[in-house]
Amino acid sequence: MSGPCTTALLFVECQRGVIGDLSVLPALAAAAEPALAAMARLAAGARSAGVQVVHLTYLPLAGGRSASQRSPLMRATTSTAAWHDSDAALDIVPEIGHGPDDLVLPRHQGISPVHRTEVLSVLRNMGMDEIVVAGVSTNLAVPLTAVGAADEDFAVTVVTDATVGTPAAHHASMLRHSLAFVARLVTTDELVSEWAA
Repeated sequence: MSGPCTTALLFVECQRGVIGDLSVLPALAAAAEPALAAMARLAAGARSAGVQVVHLTYLPLAGGRSASQRSPLMRATTSTAAWHDSDAALDIVPEIGHGPDDLVLPRHQGISPVHRTEVLSVLRNMGMDEIVVAGVSTNLAVPLTAVGAADEDFAVTVVTDATVGTPAAHHASMLRHSLAFVARLVTTDELVSEWAA
């Protein structure tokens, strides 16, 4: 485990347009609702301990033309093409909030928050060597982030009760049978206690 000053907490797509009141994926937003309290505790614990909080948001460009429409997921979320820089859909959900030292790194294409984006380079340049992943979803974006970071030699931690997938049984299976092979799995309370110590 790395120290707080070399650890970054990544909240994946914890924005109003994904898991909040403006969600384009209502089933995912409903699944995320019970985890919001854990996400809030995690964010507060990270900020208190000096862990860098980073929000990985999604914002397609050029009227949605930056995102391929070949995958069923991207076709199901074509309404995001109307989002723009100041759109409320990009706001971080209020439970997590946006601290004064938080970073926001929007992604403009693809399903993976780290593939063909600047995220890992930015974190490496900041001296980070551990990445903690929270947010949505363990169906796709969370494992893609964890694997991408592990392949780039970051230590990776996934927060089990501050990540969400649908259905709940699939979330549990992904944690146990996939993410456990690339990341350390901890709960919010366990991790916040480690940081506080």
